[in-house]
Amino acid sequence: MFVWVRNAANSQLGWSTDYCKTWEWSEWRFTEGFGCPTILNFGSHYSGSRDDYMYLYSPDHDSAYKNADRFVMARVPIDQIRFRKAYEFLQSIDDGGRPTWTSDIARCGAVFEKPGDCSRSGISYNAGLERYLWWHQMRVEGDDNSRFKGGFVIYDAPEPWGPWTTVFHTPLWDVGPGDQAFFPTKWMSKDGKTCHLVFSGDDTFAVRKVEFEV
Repeated sequence: MFVWVRNAANSQLGWSTDYCKTWEWSEWRFTEGFGCPTILNFGSHYSGSRDDYMYLYSPDHDSAYKNADRFVMARVPIDQIRFRKAYEFLQSIDDGGRPTWTSDIARCGAVFEKPGDCSRSGISYNAGLERYLWWHQMRVEGDDNSRFKGGFVIYDAPEPWGPWTTVFHTPLWDVGPGDQAFFPTKWMSKDGKTCHLVFSGDDTFAVRKVEFEV
């Protein structure tokens, strides 16, 4: 099991080989952006992945507490996740929707742009709908704490790098959206229309059932 941890001088990679009883930590950290990364979730043991890469997304900022103007994206071969030199960064997407990757983090481009409003997120692949579902936190203007107040947006795309369309949007929810949310792949129906959003709203472990209209 792999985890990216924020507040560790941008972010740091950890892994466990004993079902989270103990953890090991990488000797390296990202030092340019990637202050609040999230891993693209596929099925158990990354089953259902489109290829042999793990994908990683983050607001383009060193801090997890500051909004950015864009999200950036990286990928790494699944069997080389622990090695910094194996990581590539999305540089651009051509008119045909094909991505270009670079090993130089300084040349990293945007996978999503929304000036001043790119914050924490969570993303999963919905195999039934064959779409990538990306949850974005929305903070109330003037309030950096979304634990008890705020909203969110859900975007979807046919590929991990887009193009993104809006599925759902609310600037203010009936509860706080929390610091993090995502759709666990294990809790999706076979046709993908019924899912469950797991989030940390009001500082709790919270779950909401979701029915997608297709």
